[in-house]
Amino acid sequence: MKNKPYPVKFTPPWEKNAGFGRKHKSCTRNHTKIIANPGIVMKVLRRKKIIMFLAYFLLVALTMLNLANYKWTKEPQQCNQPMQGVNFQSRSDIRHLYKAPQVKKRQLVYVLTTWRSGSSFFGELFNQNPDVFFLYEPMWHIWQKLYPGDAVSLQGAARDMLSSLYRCDFSVFQLYNSPGSKNITTLGLFGASINKVICSYPFCSSYRKDVVGMVDEKVCRKCPPQSLQMLEEECLKYNTIVIKGVRILDVNVLAPLMEDPSLNLKVIHLVRDPRAVANSRIKSRHGLIRENLQVVRSRDPKLRRVPFVDPSHKMNKKDGSDYHSIGAMEVICEQMSRTLKTALHPPTWFKGKYMTVRYEDLVENLIKTVRNVYRFVNLSANQDIEIFAMNMTTGPNASTKPFIVSSRNATLAASAWRTVLNYQQIRQVEEYCQHAMSLLGYLRARTAGEAKDLSRPLLTVPKI
Repeated sequence: MKNKPYPVKFTPPWEKNAGFGRKHKSCTRNHTKIIANPGIVMKVLRRKKIIMFLAYFLLVALTMLNLANYKWTKEPQQCNQPMQGVNFQSRSDIRHLYKAPQVKKRQLVYVLTTWRSGSSFFGELFNQNPDVFFLYEPMWHIWQKLYPGDAVSLQGAARDMLSSLYRCDFSVFQLYNSPGSKNITTLGLFGASINKVICSYPFCSSYRKDVVGMVDEKVCRKCPPQSLQMLEEECLKYNTIVIKGVRILDVNVLAPLMEDPSLNLKVIHLVRDPRAVANSRIKSRHGLIRENLQVVRSRDPKLRRVPFVDPSHKMNKKDGSDYHSIGAMEVICEQMSRTLKTALHPPTWFKGKYMTVRYEDLVENLIKTVRNVYRFVNLSANQDIEIFAMNMTTGPNASTKPFIVSSRNATLAASAWRTVLNYQQIRQVEEYCQHAMSLLGYLRARTAGEAKDLSRPLLTVPKI
């Protein structure tokens, strides 16, 4: 008997009761049931932890590889046999490519001179330069506060003030302020009304520092007073600081500053024929009464001196004023001689940091001298500065106002002493200043007629 085949019923999978009469579970997950089962939850969390651990390990590995590659590029490995045909840049070349720019060292300048030597005009050549921070006679404050101290005893205080000012520290002015007075402002500084920095933006809107030209003192006095702290901040913006002063009498006083490696200080020594200086001091004696007395107090009382006037001449009040004006020349020339001796035999700290400028050479060869001076202090004279200088020295006549910087005939002013001073006064100055005159190329007048003869030059080549 043959076996009958067992009937098989095929049910498609998409039908409800597919497969051998068994009921298949629906694909829809029961989330409530999963959450309710803590074993499943822990299983899923363990898998996530493993994945996060692997990702963190991979991140650390990639970071280490990156650092190793960076170190290799910074310090290339030395190979015994370098590859042929491939040029690699050495470390020195790389450093050259990425070399930091050099910061320009600030240039500090002091104009060493004396009263009535043409220093106001000479200082104006720096005051007008847009790249220069200029200060006019800051040590005036010391002499006024410590009056009647003699000139020589005030030298140390003057040097200490310069040391602070060259570092843009203007708090030193407060030391010489009157007790109980208000703090000194920009307008309280001596010479503020002719200072291009103080009379220009950002301190005042009346002028612009980058425009060459004299400022009007009356206009500058109306500028708002600003704090010295603001002036300090402005000072730090400049690469060149120039201070003009007549109250440092000997360059050796500045030796500690010129030796200081943190200061790049150069000295320009502006000189003028002592007889012309004496003549100008007599002319402006009423404005220099206090200064003349302070200088004369430094004289050595033991020295024998040539009589000031002819013994047969009866001395009057004017002669007394002239006596202090000419008598001060003894101290001035004595201190000047010390400077010139140092220039003749310069020590290490002095070499390359000192320059002598004769006023007579300045007015006779103006453009050449200005360019030489600017080159010495690492500046360049532009056309505006040169035109300004020419206009200031080619006026119609000599100045009638001794303390005002104005256009004048500088050549005429340089020789005015020869027709104004009497021969006794000329002899007196020559006696005081013979050593300095010899080194600077100023010839003595042998007779009164020779002094009056303007066709005969009394100027020769200096030894400095």
